[in-house]
Amino acid sequence: MTTLPAQPKKALIVLGCPEAPAQQALAFHVAHNLKTRGTDVLIAGNPSVLNLLKVSDPQRHYIADTMVLEKCIAEVVEQKRDCDLCVVFAHNDAAIAYAATMRHLLPERRLVVIVFGKDPGPLAAEINFPCEKIVTKAVHNPMQLKAKINEVFGWAVSRT
Repeated sequence: MTTLPAQPKKALIVLGCPEAPAQQALAFHVAHNLKTRGTDVLIAGNPSVLNLLKVSDPQRHYIADTMVLEKCIAEVVEQKRDCDLCVVFAHNDAAIAYAATMRHLLPERRLVVIVFGKDPGPLAAEINFPCEKIVTKAVHNPMQLKAKINEVFGWAVSRT
């Protein structure tokens, strides 16, 4: 029987370019599940992806705290920001580079890299640093990736 890690107190979700529609839906899913379990969630990304999230959740039911990724990284470097869990959504090389940066800056923290897109295998093969990987083909339909995320986080019995 696998023991799941303790529920994190603070989580950082890192989003890449918003060109894959499944990313935003899954970001809401992960943020919601963490938040309902008592975790403070910060989502960092470029302004475009953050604006998409803010427009989709105008009353901030799911996405309470956001920050431009470069500012977030600077705050982690300056030790002004920390987390117990970092989740990086990756569907291109730049996102893998951000995941590697987070691994370097947060070496003792749980890092989960969610690799998705039309052909995620080669992208996942580029990861040469310690992390948990969730790899599934997903561009428009998030359901298969959602199931894998639920399994890794222990939310498999959840209906959310």
